[in-house]
Amino acid sequence: MEDSEIIRLFFERSEQAIGELDKKYGAAATKTAANILHDRLDVEECVNDTYLGVWNSIPPHRPNPLVSYVCRITRNLAVSKLRSNAAVKRNSNFDLVLEELEDFIPSGADVETDYAYKELLEVIDRFLSTLNYDDRFLFVRRYWYADSVKDIAAMMNQRDARISLRLFRLREKLRIILKKEGLLV
Repeated sequence: MEDSEIIRLFFERSEQAIGELDKKYGAAATKTAANILHDRLDVEECVNDTYLGVWNSIPPHRPNPLVSYVCRITRNLAVSKLRSNAAVKRNSNFDLVLEELEDFIPSGADVETDYAYKELLEVIDRFLSTLNYDDRFLFVRRYWYADSVKDIAAMMNQRDARISLRLFRLREKLRIILKKEGLLV
């Protein structure tokens, strides 16, 4: 079923919309949550919460593309779940992904930090627009979807070491841009 038809079902408040969404994007939502959470029950809860989130947000939204919308909701819910679980234990795989970018990401919750965060997002968007398809794919799969280096290497038919090196070089390019923009000391 096409995305537009699934969205139409949501606008009609048809319960079939959830079933169709699950058929088409359930695997993507599950993989996104599993890359972050690594606990089957947490992943299932996150995916179910994703469907509820989509149900509650369509209407009024008409996301395009739908898969990105679903994965963004899933990722946000998974990160929230991870943070709530953090008091009990650390998730070393996702922590590693965040540690690779921790020098660039502001922490705290004040107006100045919020402004810096928005500015950072704009710079990262511009940075991504300068990359070729493969580098952009690599960066997004690692730092948005939290795919492992091994999984990305398999997707791109390359060795793990090559992917690690390319990620290192991309982080260095980003570091230079952030310094030039005054977002990194």
